[in-house]
Amino acid sequence: MLKKLFDKFKNENEEKDQKIEDVENNKQAEASASTEENEANIFKRLKEGLSKTTQGITVKIEDLIKSYQKVDEELLEELEEVLITADIGVQTTMEIIDHIRDKAKAEKIKEPEMIKVILKDKLKEILGEFEDDQQLNIQPSPAIILVVGVNGVGKTTSIGKIAHKLKGQNKKVLLAAADTFRAAAVEQLKIWGDRVGVEVISHQEGADPAAVIFDAIQAAKARKVDVLICDTAGRLHNKKNLMNELGKISKIVEREYANATRDVLLVLDATTGQNAIQQAKIFKEATNISGLVLTKLDGTAKGGVIIGISQELKIPVKLIGVGEGVADLQEFDSNSFVNALFGEE
Repeated sequence: MLKKLFDKFKNENEEKDQKIEDVENNKQAEASASTEENEANIFKRLKEGLSKTTQGITVKIEDLIKSYQKVDEELLEELEEVLITADIGVQTTMEIIDHIRDKAKAEKIKEPEMIKVILKDKLKEILGEFEDDQQLNIQPSPAIILVVGVNGVGKTTSIGKIAHKLKGQNKKVLLAAADTFRAAAVEQLKIWGDRVGVEVISHQEGADPAAVIFDAIQAAKARKVDVLICDTAGRLHNKKNLMNELGKISKIVEREYANATRDVLLVLDATTGQNAIQQAKIFKEATNISGLVLTKLDGTAKGGVIIGISQELKIPVKLIGVGEGVADLQEFDSNSFVNALFGEE
């Protein structure tokens, strides 16, 4: 009798354990499916956002390769022209073409189709050089992100989208409106703050940017904020003024927030092509840029500028804008970018 009761009790427990295990397995499967679906949606938006650049680079390359029967110098010269017109940059293009020429010669490659494979691998190599530094540097908290860039590149919009992204990761975020010399910059940031539910620290238009940063740091400390994002200098007409302004801000951060993890992001407009590289060089001289944000990639065929910037400036691209939506500011992934560029999964 006791044995029957024991066996019954044992069977009931085993059934209960199996049900619990089945529920947990179903939850894990659903979570995995949700993650895969989300990743697929992100990649789809990336492909759609890069459609103009794809037309400007890869479609032209496809057409070029089809018009040749063998790999020769004429093919390489035409490929060089395609890459330069896509704003990859002369210096970077020359390095890519030299690499393709050398590899084709060393491996006795005759089929034009193989040129695309070599090119794709080379682009991944260039863009993947800073793979370990492509994440936002916000750990451990507290963290401060200084965002710089000229007027009109989408700096304030990018800050709003970054704030939205970090809030979605359960980070407590605060914004500082320290680009005080651009008309309506403060109001624009406040609109974004309201939109994503993040408070904005600001002074009146024309105030000292360093004073705004000082107050924002004190507020961030008092409120135990995880990430303070600062909208800062957007003027290039006088490099000395720019350097002085950013220098004052850096001193405030060093003195008042020395324990904070720091990231300095430069926002560039991809539609400006080679001009974006020139802007980056000036800002790089003025402050220690740790990452790039490339906006408006969906509005240009000049998305190849990412490749030129990565190769020439040796600064990691951290975020790219491929649409108007809040979720269309994506973390940059070199493999996904090149695959999307070539229309592949």
